[in-house]
Amino acid sequence: MRDPWDLSLHEAAKAIASRQLSSRDLVRSLLDRIERLEPQIQAWARLRPEEALVEAEELDRRLAREGPLGPLHGVPIGVKDIFYTAGWETSAGSRILAGFLPAFDATVVARLKSKGAIILGKTVTTEFATFDPGPTRNPWNLRHTPGGSSSGSAAAVAARMCPGAFGTQTAGSILRPAAFCGIVGLKPSYGRISRHGVVPVSWTLDHPGPMGRTVQDVAILLEATAGPDGYDTTCLEETLEGCVSACERPASGLRVGVPDRFFLERSTPEMVSAYRRALPLLEEAGMEVREIHLPPEFDDCLEAHRTIMYAEAAAFHQRWFRDRSDEYGPKIRAMIEEGLRIPAVSYLRARETRTACIQAMKGLFAEVDLLVTPTTPGPAPEGLASTGDPIFNLPFTFLGFPAMTVPAGLSPSGLPLGIQLVARPLDEVTLLRAAAAYERVNPWRELRPPEENLKR
Repeated sequence: MRDPWDLSLHEAAKAIASRQLSSRDLVRSLLDRIERLEPQIQAWARLRPEEALVEAEELDRRLAREGPLGPLHGVPIGVKDIFYTAGWETSAGSRILAGFLPAFDATVVARLKSKGAIILGKTVTTEFATFDPGPTRNPWNLRHTPGGSSSGSAAAVAARMCPGAFGTQTAGSILRPAAFCGIVGLKPSYGRISRHGVVPVSWTLDHPGPMGRTVQDVAILLEATAGPDGYDTTCLEETLEGCVSACERPASGLRVGVPDRFFLERSTPEMVSAYRRALPLLEEAGMEVREIHLPPEFDDCLEAHRTIMYAEAAAFHQRWFRDRSDEYGPKIRAMIEEGLRIPAVSYLRARETRTACIQAMKGLFAEVDLLVTPTTPGPAPEGLASTGDPIFNLPFTFLGFPAMTVPAGLSPSGLPLGIQLVARPLDEVTLLRAAAAYERVNPWRELRPPEENLKR
């Protein structure tokens, strides 16, 4: 019998629903593991152990009386410390918001609770989900970054301190840490999950999304939280169904495009090797792999993304920055200062560029159903001063297209590598279908940090 902390999200949910495992025992097992590992990994900004145990006991009683509240009944989840939690501090890893107690839950948090989830704790974020790292370390090697900005969420899931977690991505902040930590991460289509109650970086670019150890785990979390929200005017009106069932469908006949440039030329040899090993596995899973040519507009994504992100971040922080600039970290302070200097004309042109890029890339999906790229240029860099390079994730965040990372093996130094799958807008079902099919033939689907690494 495996320890409860070792169960994936879908395994834990199934065990609780069938009453083979109590929610209280699962929470207790995870809290014991956190107590052992947290001093080394530092994935949590704050925890609520007593409250989580009380909620678990109540959910166990409710299950016996009425059946499960939803697909996450009794399952503990971590949420990045930029999601509002009513009456419970949301500091965004900053001194500016230290002690801030929101009056309401973010829509994501409220929906998780409504489906039976227990919010186990708030995971560490880089300062205001930007560039200044937090204290979190990579469970695979404590000398290496876990990535950012959703560093705590990725590290906590990888180290088996929670079976699932939520992060956000404005450039590469879900997929990069998920790949660096050897787990699955999903950035949905822009507007698929509400941003209400999430401290923003850039209103145009922010994407909340789930992390888990399997494709099915993130499918459950996506389906539980996606959908229209009157509190967020950018949230899509379309409902989302079929995510979990898509994970059981074969991927036969799906066309997967391999970009002709940009990605491999920026990748390390070990990443190129892992990527080339993954392509035959996609074919083994029934997909057709072909080369495609990226349109010239693709090259305009990087600079326009920077302009939009920096200008919007500066607009959000301006109210505090005038009097409290010395309380910001050096990297976010430099970003805000640059953003405040961006002319309105440059910002508006960047928005026009984004529209043109979206149209050009949509045309690419007339030829294929998915794109496949490396998730990152290489494995997690050594040191904690940087969170790594988001350059491979950034274009698809800029475009608002759904993307996810799935493990693709280990580097020679024993660090995880991932491949990134990208689908056309609003086609998360195809994305999950392909990722799950790849996962079934993937010899690295059971990747886990060596326990001896976690005890140093």
